[in-house]
Amino acid sequence: MHGVNAAEQPVLRKKLSRKEMMKFFEKAAPTTIALEACGGSHHWARLLSSLGHEVKLIAPQLAKPYVKRGKNDAADAEALCEAMSRPTMRFVPVKTAEQQAALMLVGMRERLIRNRTQLANAIRGFAMEFGVVAARGMCRIEPLLERIATDQSLPELARELFVMHGDEYRDLLAEIKAVEEKLTALHRCDECSKRLAEIPGVGPIGASLLLMKAPDPRMFKSGRDFAAWIGLTPKDHSTAGKVRLGVITRAGDEMLRSVLVVGATALLQHTRVGRSRHASPWLLGLLQRKKPKLVAVALANKIARIAWKLMVSGEAYRGTQDRPQAA
Repeated sequence: MHGVNAAEQPVLRKKLSRKEMMKFFEKAAPTTIALEACGGSHHWARLLSSLGHEVKLIAPQLAKPYVKRGKNDAADAEALCEAMSRPTMRFVPVKTAEQQAALMLVGMRERLIRNRTQLANAIRGFAMEFGVVAARGMCRIEPLLERIATDQSLPELARELFVMHGDEYRDLLAEIKAVEEKLTALHRCDECSKRLAEIPGVGPIGASLLLMKAPDPRMFKSGRDFAAWIGLTPKDHSTAGKVRLGVITRAGDEMLRSVLVVGATALLQHTRVGRSRHASPWLLGLLQRKKPKLVAVALANKIARIAWKLMVSGEAYRGTQDRPQAA
């Protein structure tokens, strides 16, 4: 712990265990406490707030510049204390236990999907070793397993192992379905989430993630600031009056950014084959000038800005066909 007084002078330097820390703050007068936003920080923030203290969570990358030469626990604590006093410092909102439970559901879905992909690739790889090849796509796994089960040319041991892989694959599908049903139930209970799902390329999962992952949208001055928080704006390397923009920053939450980009990519696929009702002149013109992957990121950026506007204003999404045309 590192503490300063109103004049920013150090008055406290202590090394305490978890139990000792709680006893210390139970007796201490209400004060402002800065914590690094890491594993368990939201739990400690709720616990310290219940004792009457004001807790501020700081992202590690924002506190790091204040660490002096030589890194240790004492230097980290001093850096957090220094960063907290900056007038322009941005803080991480403290999540409730219910919000963390919902995020746990999202994390579980991501892990199950990752396991499903890994298992599907393993099944394909093993089948290929016996000359049984299937086209790409998750929808091809079940037909592949059925072909293997009826192929008497395969060794009996191989068929038994493929049956085990098939059982594991179906169990994963059932678990993913159960988790997605819980996510859908949460989505249907939230009016804002239902409005966000109306945005093309978002859907129920994307809308739920936007509400769970994003802090209070009023913290951002504009939709561009919100898109920058997600990491969908270009890196800025400008100097001496010369503007130099690079690839997207990929800052913020990776899962949320990935869902928005995947949703934008799916929307682009429908647009390129002429099956999309949401193809605006801006999007069609961009497709003619830029590569599809770059257009997908630009579209994800636009989706994030629209989502920010809906969250702040409380309005419903209006498609391009519903907007008034300029004279």
